[in-house]
Amino acid sequence: MSESPTAAGLGRELISFRIGSQEFCVDIMDVREIRGWTPATALPQAPAFVRGVINLRGAVLPIVDLGARLGLGAADPTARHVIIVAQVEKQIVGLLVDAVSDILTVSDDMIQPTPDVASEMVRNFVRGLLAIDGRMVSFISLDRVLPESELEAAA
Repeated sequence: MSESPTAAGLGRELISFRIGSQEFCVDIMDVREIRGWTPATALPQAPAFVRGVINLRGAVLPIVDLGARLGLGAADPTARHVIIVAQVEKQIVGLLVDAVSDILTVSDDMIQPTPDVASEMVRNFVRGLLAIDGRMVSFISLDRVLPESELEAAA
C-alpha cells in the first residue's frame, strides 16, 4: 500500500472556493476558520475591495471582497456567501467568497506554473494552477493579493 502524499511529507492541503464561476484555492495553513456572511461596517477612505470590518470575538476583522480584489467584480453578499478568516503575514483578515468547495490534498508537482499569456496582475496573485477532476483551480498567494500596506490601512 502506498503512502498518501501528505503522509510522505510531499503534499499540501488547500481549501478551494468559488467566486462566480471560477474556482480558487489557498493553503489550508493560512486559514483560521470559515464562517457565514456577516454584514460589515464600512470604513471611509478604504480601498474599493475592502467591504469594511466586523467584530470577531472582540477583535476588529477587515473584510476583503476577494472577487473585487481579483478584478472579477464585487460580490452582492447573501446568506450563502462565506468569510474565510485567514492569516496574511501578521494580519488576520476575512475573505468574502461565494462558497467553500472542498479540501484538496495535492503534491507540489501537481501545481502547474501560471501561463505566460496571463497578465502581470494575474501572475502576481496566482501562484499556480491545478487541473483536478476536469476543472482548473487557481492557487492564489494571499501575501500578494493583500499587500501589507493596504491591510494596515484597512485595520
